[in-house]
Amino acid sequence: MWIIYALLTAILLATSDALTKRILASGDEYFVAWARLLFALPVFLVSLFFIEIPHLNKDFWLATLIALPFEIVAMILYTKALKSSPISLTMPFLALTPLFLILASYLILGEKVSVSGGIGIILIASGSYTLNIHKMRHSLFEPLKAVFSEKGSVMMIAVALIYSITSSLGKMAITNSSPVFFGSFYFILMTILFTPIALNKNKGKIIITRKDILPLAVIGVTYSLMIIFHMLAMSLAKVAYMISVKRMSLLFSILYGHLLFKEEKIAERTFGGILMFIGFVLIVLSR
Repeated sequence: MWIIYALLTAILLATSDALTKRILASGDEYFVAWARLLFALPVFLVSLFFIEIPHLNKDFWLATLIALPFEIVAMILYTKALKSSPISLTMPFLALTPLFLILASYLILGEKVSVSGGIGIILIASGSYTLNIHKMRHSLFEPLKAVFSEKGSVMMIAVALIYSITSSLGKMAITNSSPVFFGSFYFILMTILFTPIALNKNKGKIIITRKDILPLAVIGVTYSLMIIFHMLAMSLAKVAYMISVKRMSLLFSILYGHLLFKEEKIAERTFGGILMFIGFVLIVLSR
Protein backbone atom coordinates (compact mmCIF):
# COMPACT_ATOMS: atom_id res chain seq x y z
CA MET A 1 0.00 0.00 0.00
CA TRP A 2 2.85 2.42 0.68
CA ILE A 3 3.81 2.40 -3.02
CA ILE A 4 0.24 3.36 -3.95
CA TYR A 5 0.24 6.13 -1.36
CA ALA A 6 3.63 7.42 -2.54
CA LEU A 7 2.52 7.41 -6.20
CA LEU A 8 -0.65 9.28 -5.22
CA THR A 9 1.59 11.79 -3.42
CA ALA A 10 3.60 12.30 -6.61
CA ILE A 11 0.51 12.66 -8.80
CA LEU A 12 -1.19 15.09 -6.41
CA LEU A 13 1.93 17.22 -6.06
CA ALA A 14 2.36 17.50 -9.82
CA THR A 15 -1.38 18.19 -10.20
CA SER A 16 -1.33 20.93 -7.58
CA ASP A 17 1.71 22.51 -9.26
CA ALA A 18 0.09 22.37 -12.70
CA LEU A 19 -3.13 23.94 -11.41
CA THR A 20 -1.10 26.55 -9.57
CA LYS A 21 0.75 27.45 -12.78
CA ARG A 22 -2.56 27.78 -14.63
CA ILE A 23 -4.05 30.21 -12.11
CA LEU A 24 -0.74 32.10 -11.99
CA ALA A 25 -1.35 33.13 -15.60
CA SER A 26 -3.80 35.72 -14.28
CA GLY A 27 -2.85 35.98 -10.60
CA ASP A 28 -0.16 37.45 -8.37
CA GLU A 29 2.36 34.83 -7.23
CA TYR A 30 2.26 35.97 -3.60
CA PHE A 31 -1.52 35.77 -3.51
CA VAL A 32 -1.56 32.33 -5.17
CA ALA A 33 1.14 30.97 -2.83
CA TRP A 34 -0.78 32.24 0.19
CA ALA A 35 -4.13 30.94 -1.11
CA ARG A 36 -2.61 27.50 -1.72
CA LEU A 37 -1.68 27.35 1.96
CA LEU A 38 -4.98 28.88 3.12
CA PHE A 39 -7.21 26.40 1.29
CA ALA A 40 -5.11 23.50 2.60
CA LEU A 41 -5.23 24.84 6.17
CA PRO A 42 -8.46 23.08 7.27
CA VAL A 43 -6.85 19.66 6.78
CA PHE A 44 -3.83 20.65 8.86
CA LEU A 45 -6.01 22.02 11.67
CA VAL A 46 -8.33 18.99 11.76
CA SER A 47 -5.41 16.55 11.82
CA LEU A 48 -4.17 17.99 15.12
CA PHE A 49 -7.36 16.79 16.82
CA PHE A 50 -6.65 13.16 15.88
CA ILE A 51 -3.03 12.81 16.91
CA GLU A 52 -1.16 12.91 20.19
CA ILE A 53 0.78 16.14 20.69
CA PRO A 54 4.37 15.12 21.43
CA HIS A 55 6.71 16.75 23.89
CA LEU A 56 8.56 19.51 22.04
CA ASN A 57 12.14 20.02 23.15
CA LYS A 58 14.58 22.78 22.28
CA ASP A 59 15.98 20.85 19.28
CA PHE A 60 12.50 20.74 17.73
CA TRP A 61 12.00 24.48 18.15
CA LEU A 62 15.51 25.29 16.97
CA ALA A 63 15.10 23.25 13.77
CA THR A 64 11.58 24.54 13.10
CA LEU A 65 12.32 28.21 13.67
CA ILE A 66 15.47 28.13 11.55
CA ALA A 67 13.72 26.24 8.73
CA LEU A 68 10.64 28.48 8.48
CA PRO A 69 12.31 31.60 6.97
CA PHE A 70 14.11 29.43 4.41
CA GLU A 71 10.83 27.65 3.60
CA ILE A 72 9.04 30.94 2.99
CA VAL A 73 11.76 32.13 0.61
CA ALA A 74 11.64 28.76 -1.18
CA MET A 75 7.86 28.98 -1.54
CA ILE A 76 8.09 32.44 -3.10
CA LEU A 77 10.81 31.36 -5.54
CA TYR A 78 8.92 28.12 -6.28
CA THR A 79 5.76 30.02 -7.23
CA LYS A 80 7.68 32.62 -9.24
CA ALA A 81 9.44 29.83 -11.15
CA LEU A 82 6.11 28.19 -11.98
CA LYS A 83 4.80 31.50 -13.28
CA SER A 84 7.80 32.59 -15.33
CA SER A 85 8.94 29.40 -17.09
CA PRO A 86 7.64 26.13 -18.61
CA ILE A 87 6.73 23.61 -15.91
CA SER A 88 8.48 20.82 -17.83
CA LEU A 89 11.71 22.82 -17.75
CA THR A 90 11.64 24.05 -14.14
CA MET A 91 10.29 21.15 -12.03
CA PRO A 92 13.01 18.58 -12.90
CA PHE A 93 15.57 20.81 -11.21
CA LEU A 94 14.07 19.86 -7.85
CA ALA A 95 15.98 16.62 -8.32
CA LEU A 96 19.14 18.64 -7.65
CA THR A 97 18.22 18.74 -3.96
CA PRO A 98 20.20 15.56 -3.12
CA LEU A 99 23.26 17.08 -4.79
CA PHE A 100 23.11 19.95 -2.31
CA LEU A 101 22.11 17.55 0.48
CA ILE A 102 25.58 15.98 0.37
CA LEU A 103 27.00 19.00 2.16
CA ALA A 104 23.88 20.13 4.05
CA SER A 105 23.05 16.73 5.53
CA TYR A 106 26.68 16.14 6.46
CA LEU A 107 26.92 19.46 8.29
CA ILE A 108 23.50 19.22 9.99
CA LEU A 109 23.00 15.46 10.43
CA GLY A 110 26.47 13.97 9.90
CA GLU A 111 25.37 11.87 6.90
CA LYS A 112 27.93 10.81 4.27
CA VAL A 113 27.69 9.91 0.56
CA SER A 114 28.36 6.40 -0.77
CA VAL A 115 29.67 5.25 -4.17
CA SER A 116 26.14 4.81 -5.53
CA GLY A 117 25.37 8.30 -4.28
CA GLY A 118 28.27 9.62 -6.35
CA ILE A 119 26.91 7.86 -9.43
CA GLY A 120 23.54 9.42 -8.71
CA ILE A 121 25.14 12.87 -8.65
CA ILE A 122 26.61 12.31 -12.13
CA LEU A 123 23.22 11.18 -13.46
CA ILE A 124 21.47 14.22 -11.98
CA ALA A 125 24.03 16.59 -13.50
CA SER A 126 23.70 14.80 -16.84
CA GLY A 127 19.92 14.94 -16.69
CA SER A 128 19.84 18.66 -16.00
CA TYR A 129 22.26 19.15 -18.91
CA THR A 130 20.07 17.24 -21.37
CA LEU A 131 17.01 19.37 -20.59
CA ASN A 132 18.46 21.78 -23.15
CA ILE A 133 20.38 19.28 -25.30
CA HIS A 134 18.94 20.75 -28.52
CA LYS A 135 21.23 23.74 -27.87
CA MET A 136 24.29 21.52 -28.32
CA ARG A 137 24.23 22.09 -32.06
CA HIS A 138 25.58 25.59 -31.33
CA SER A 139 28.30 24.55 -28.85
CA LEU A 140 29.07 21.93 -26.20
CA PHE A 141 28.36 24.35 -23.34
CA GLU A 142 25.24 25.90 -24.84
CA PRO A 143 22.81 23.67 -22.84
CA LEU A 144 24.46 24.81 -19.59
CA LYS A 145 24.21 28.44 -20.67
CA ALA A 146 20.52 27.85 -21.51
CA VAL A 147 19.83 26.68 -17.96
CA PHE A 148 21.09 29.93 -16.47
CA SER A 149 19.38 32.07 -19.11
CA GLU A 150 15.98 30.61 -18.11
CA LYS A 151 14.79 32.62 -15.11
CA GLY A 152 12.50 29.88 -13.77
CA SER A 153 15.26 27.26 -13.93
CA VAL A 154 17.63 29.43 -11.90
CA MET A 155 14.96 30.05 -9.27
CA MET A 156 14.12 26.33 -9.04
CA ILE A 157 17.80 25.50 -8.59
CA ALA A 158 17.80 27.96 -5.68
CA VAL A 159 14.68 26.22 -4.33
CA ALA A 160 16.46 22.86 -4.55
CA LEU A 161 19.37 24.32 -2.58
CA ILE A 162 17.05 25.72 0.09
CA TYR A 163 15.15 22.41 0.30
CA SER A 164 18.41 20.63 1.09
CA ILE A 165 18.64 22.81 4.20
CA THR A 166 14.96 22.67 5.21
CA SER A 167 14.71 18.91 4.64
CA SER A 168 17.69 18.30 6.92
CA LEU A 169 16.22 20.61 9.55
CA GLY A 170 12.81 18.97 9.04
CA LYS A 171 14.28 15.56 9.72
CA MET A 172 15.74 16.92 12.94
CA ALA A 173 12.34 18.34 13.94
CA ILE A 174 10.53 15.07 13.10
CA THR A 175 13.05 13.10 15.16
CA ASN A 176 12.17 15.31 18.11
CA SER A 177 8.37 15.18 17.59
CA SER A 178 6.38 13.05 15.10
CA PRO A 179 5.91 13.14 11.29
CA VAL A 180 2.17 13.94 11.27
CA PHE A 181 2.40 16.56 14.00
CA PHE A 182 5.37 18.29 12.43
CA GLY A 183 3.78 18.30 8.96
CA SER A 184 0.56 19.91 10.20
CA PHE A 185 2.11 22.28 12.73
CA TYR A 186 4.81 23.42 10.31
CA PHE A 187 2.35 24.37 7.56
CA ILE A 188 0.04 26.12 10.00
CA LEU A 189 2.97 28.29 11.10
CA MET A 190 3.86 28.82 7.43
CA THR A 191 0.36 30.13 6.71
CA ILE A 192 0.43 32.49 9.70
CA LEU A 193 3.87 33.88 8.85
CA PHE A 194 3.22 34.22 5.12
CA THR A 195 -0.09 36.10 5.52
CA PRO A 196 1.47 39.52 6.32
CA ILE A 197 3.90 39.08 3.43
CA ALA A 198 1.05 38.38 1.01
CA LEU A 199 -0.91 41.34 2.42
CA ASN A 200 2.06 43.66 2.01
CA LYS A 201 2.61 42.58 -1.60
CA ASN A 202 -1.09 43.14 -2.32
CA LYS A 203 -1.20 46.65 -0.77
CA GLY A 204 -2.81 45.62 2.50
CA LYS A 205 -5.78 43.69 1.21
CA ILE A 206 -6.43 40.34 -0.42
CA ILE A 207 -9.65 39.80 -2.31
CA ILE A 208 -10.81 36.29 -3.21
CA THR A 209 -13.51 36.60 -5.84
CA ARG A 210 -16.26 34.06 -6.40
CA LYS A 211 -14.59 32.82 -9.59
CA ASP A 212 -11.32 32.24 -7.68
CA ILE A 213 -12.83 30.02 -5.00
CA LEU A 214 -13.23 26.82 -7.04
CA PRO A 215 -9.75 26.71 -8.65
CA LEU A 216 -8.09 27.72 -5.38
CA ALA A 217 -10.10 25.13 -3.47
CA VAL A 218 -9.00 22.42 -5.91
CA ILE A 219 -5.38 23.52 -5.52
CA GLY A 220 -5.73 23.48 -1.73
CA VAL A 221 -7.44 20.08 -1.69
CA THR A 222 -4.85 18.44 -3.96
CA TYR A 223 -2.06 19.98 -1.89
CA SER A 224 -3.53 18.84 1.43
CA LEU A 225 -4.32 15.36 0.09
CA MET A 226 -0.74 15.14 -1.11
CA ILE A 227 0.41 15.77 2.45
CA ILE A 228 -2.03 13.17 3.85
CA PHE A 229 -0.83 10.45 1.46
CA HIS A 230 2.74 11.54 2.11
CA MET A 231 2.25 10.91 5.83
CA LEU A 232 0.49 7.59 5.23
CA ALA A 233 3.33 6.36 3.03
CA MET A 234 5.91 7.58 5.54
CA SER A 235 4.21 5.57 8.28
CA LEU A 236 4.34 2.35 6.23
CA ALA A 237 7.76 2.42 4.58
CA LYS A 238 11.33 3.58 4.95
CA VAL A 239 11.70 7.26 4.18
CA ALA A 240 14.27 6.63 1.42
CA TYR A 241 11.95 4.32 -0.54
CA MET A 242 8.94 6.60 -0.13
CA ILE A 243 10.71 9.77 -1.24
CA SER A 244 12.25 8.08 -4.28
CA VAL A 245 8.76 7.13 -5.52
CA LYS A 246 7.39 10.57 -4.64
CA ARG A 247 9.93 12.18 -6.95
CA MET A 248 8.00 10.67 -9.85
CA SER A 249 6.20 14.01 -9.60
CA LEU A 250 9.01 15.39 -11.79
CA LEU A 251 7.91 13.19 -14.67
CA PHE A 252 4.23 13.91 -14.09
CA SER A 253 5.06 17.65 -14.22
CA ILE A 254 6.72 17.18 -17.61
CA LEU A 255 3.62 15.34 -18.81
CA TYR A 256 1.33 18.11 -17.54
CA GLY A 257 3.55 20.64 -19.31
CA HIS A 258 2.82 18.89 -22.60
CA LEU A 259 -0.88 18.17 -22.06
CA LEU A 260 -2.03 21.39 -20.37
CA PHE A 261 0.39 24.03 -21.58
CA LYS A 262 1.46 22.58 -24.96
CA GLU A 263 5.11 22.95 -24.01
CA GLU A 264 7.65 21.94 -26.64
CA LYS A 265 10.69 19.65 -26.67
CA ILE A 266 9.00 17.28 -24.20
CA ALA A 267 10.92 14.22 -25.45
CA GLU A 268 14.35 15.57 -24.51
CA ARG A 269 13.02 16.98 -21.24
CA THR A 270 11.47 13.61 -20.40
CA PHE A 271 14.82 11.92 -21.06
CA GLY A 272 16.56 14.48 -18.86
CA GLY A 273 13.90 14.09 -16.19
CA ILE A 274 14.32 10.31 -16.18
CA LEU A 275 18.10 10.60 -15.79
CA MET A 276 17.66 13.03 -12.92
CA PHE A 277 15.08 10.82 -11.27
CA ILE A 278 17.31 7.71 -11.52
CA GLY A 279 20.16 9.72 -10.04
CA PHE A 280 17.89 10.91 -7.24
CA VAL A 281 16.83 7.31 -6.47
CA LEU A 282 20.45 6.15 -6.29
CA ILE A 283 21.33 8.96 -3.92
CA VAL A 284 18.28 8.48 -1.69
CA LEU A 285 18.72 4.70 -1.51
CA SER A 286 22.37 5.10 -0.66
CA ARG A 287 21.63 7.27 2.38
